[in-house]
Amino acid sequence: MAQKEVHLDRETFSCSICLDLLKDPVTVPCGHSYCMSCIQTLWDTEDEKRVYSCPQCRKSFTPRPVLEKNTMLAALVEELKKTGLQAAPADPCYAGPEDVACDFCTGRKLKACKSCLQCLASYCDKHLQPHYESSTFKKHALVEPSKTLQEKVCSRHDEVMKMFCRTDQQSICYLCSVDQHKGHDTVSAAAERTERQRELEGRRANIQQRIQDREKDVELLQQELEAINGSADKAVEHSEKMFTELIHLMEKRRSDVKQQLRSQQQTEVSGVKELQEKLEQEITELKRKDAELHKLSHTQDHVHFLHHYPSLSALSPSTHSSSIKTRPLTYFEDVNKAVSQVREKLQDVLTEGWTNISHTLTEVDVLLSQPRPEPEPKTRAEFLKYSCDITLDPNTAHTLLLLSEGNRKATQINQPQSYPHHPDRFTDWCQVLSRESLTGRCYWEVEKRGDRVIIAVSYKNISRAGSLDECFFGANGKSWALICDNNSFYFIHNNVSTPVSGPQSSRVGVYLDHRAGILSFYSVSETMTLLHRVQTTFTQPLHAGLWIGYGDSAEFVKLK
Repeated sequence: MAQKEVHLDRETFSCSICLDLLKDPVTVPCGHSYCMSCIQTLWDTEDEKRVYSCPQCRKSFTPRPVLEKNTMLAALVEELKKTGLQAAPADPCYAGPEDVACDFCTGRKLKACKSCLQCLASYCDKHLQPHYESSTFKKHALVEPSKTLQEKVCSRHDEVMKMFCRTDQQSICYLCSVDQHKGHDTVSAAAERTERQRELEGRRANIQQRIQDREKDVELLQQELEAINGSADKAVEHSEKMFTELIHLMEKRRSDVKQQLRSQQQTEVSGVKELQEKLEQEITELKRKDAELHKLSHTQDHVHFLHHYPSLSALSPSTHSSSIKTRPLTYFEDVNKAVSQVREKLQDVLTEGWTNISHTLTEVDVLLSQPRPEPEPKTRAEFLKYSCDITLDPNTAHTLLLLSEGNRKATQINQPQSYPHHPDRFTDWCQVLSRESLTGRCYWEVEKRGDRVIIAVSYKNISRAGSLDECFFGANGKSWALICDNNSFYFIHNNVSTPVSGPQSSRVGVYLDHRAGILSFYSVSETMTLLHRVQTTFTQPLHAGLWIGYGDSAEFVKLK
C-alpha cells in the first residue's frame, strides 16, 4: 500500500508533457502545472497563431500568459525528491498523453500494443490474448496501435474501408463499391497498397540516390572547408612572419638612427664644452690681468708703476668670437626631414601593398565551380531575381511593437505586448530584427505607413539595451539605416547622418550584395530610383531591421 501511495504522489507532481517530476514548476491560468521549459517550448510553436492553449484541458489564452515559478509547488517537489522517489521511473506500461490507451482497461489505462481493424479497438497485452487464443479472432487484422481507427470506418455504411476507388482517389467500403461508386475503377485496399508501395519504393530509391549525391557534395565541401582553413592558416602564419620581420627591421633602423643621433650629439656636445672651457679660462685670466692693472693704476709710487707695468701689459692670444658659429634650433632638423621622408615613402608602399593584398583577398574563389558574380541589377525585374522572404523575429521585438501578417508587419502601439523575457529583445528602442540572416545577394521591399520609419540592416551582435550609440539603428558601426521622416530621407551609419534626396514613395526597396560590400536603398513606385548606395566591407552576416514611430507601421512585402 505504501508503494501505491508513493506512486500516486509522483504522478501528482509530474509534468504531463515530459512525464517527469516538475522542474521549475509554473501554473497556467486554468490551474494545470508544467515544467517551465516544457510549456514555453510548446507555446513557442504556437507563436504564429497567437493563441496559446493548455495541453490537458485545451483552454486557450490570449495574449500569451506571463509565467512565474510556483514557489510552493517547487518546494513540494523538492521535498518529494528528498525521499528518493525521483529515482523510481514512471511505469512504462501505463499510457501517457501521447500513447494509445487500451480500450478495455478500467481505471488507469495501460498502453495498447495492437489495434484491431475489425474490432476497431486497441488492446494491451492482457486484453489482446483472446485474439491469439480464440479462433473467432484469427482473421482479424492486427496493426500497430493507432488513435485514428474511426478514420478507417465508412461513415455512410459503418463498415471497415477495405476498398479503394481510383476514380475518386479515396478509401471506400465494399457497400460503397456497389452503391455510389458503382462503375468506378475500384480495387482492394491491399492491391492499391501494392501499387502505391512500388511507387513508394521508386521514390525512396530516388531520394536515397539524392541523399548519396548530397552526401558526396557535403564531403567535397568538407574537403573544401579543410583546404580553405589550411590555406588561410598558412597565409596568416606567413603574413605574421613577414610583418614581424618588417617590424624587426623597422625597430633595428629606429635603433640605428637613435644610436647615430646620440653619438653625433655626444661629439658635438664634447666640442662645444671644450671650447666653452677655453673661453672660461680666458675670462678668468683676463679678469686677473684687469685686477692687477686696476691696482697698479692707483699706486702713488711712480717708480713702482714704471717698474711693473711692462710685465703686466702682455696678453695671451684671444679666441675671437667670430670663430664660433651657432645654428639655433636647427642642428638636427635635416635628420628630422630625412626620417619624415622615409616614413612617407614607407606609408605609400604600405598603402599600395594593402590595396593589392585586399584586392587579392576579394578575388579568392571558395568554390571554383561557382560562376563569377553577375553585374549589379538595373531594373526591378532584375532585382526581383534576388528577392528573399523575410519575417520578423518575435524574440527581438520591443514590447510596444505588435507583430502581425505572419510576423511580416510591425506596428507601434501604446499597449505593451506580453512577450516572454529573451536576451535578444530590444528594451530601449522600438526596434525588431529579422529571423533570417542575410548573405550573398538579397533584395526585399518594405511598405511603410506613418510619419517616421527606419529601414535598416544590422549585425546580430548589436546591443539590445543601453545608450543610443550602442543599440539604435545607424548610431554605431554595426548597423546601416535609412530614416524615412515625413517627406525627407536621411542615411545614418556610425552616428553620421547624410541627407538623401529622391522621390517620396510608401515602398522602399533594399538591395544587398554582401560579398561585394554593396548596400542600396531605392524609392519604388512605377520605376525604381536610387536613394543611397553604400560601398563597404561586411564582416558578419546581416539581419534586416525596422524602427517604428508611434502609431506607424512597416511591412516586408511578399514579392512574387
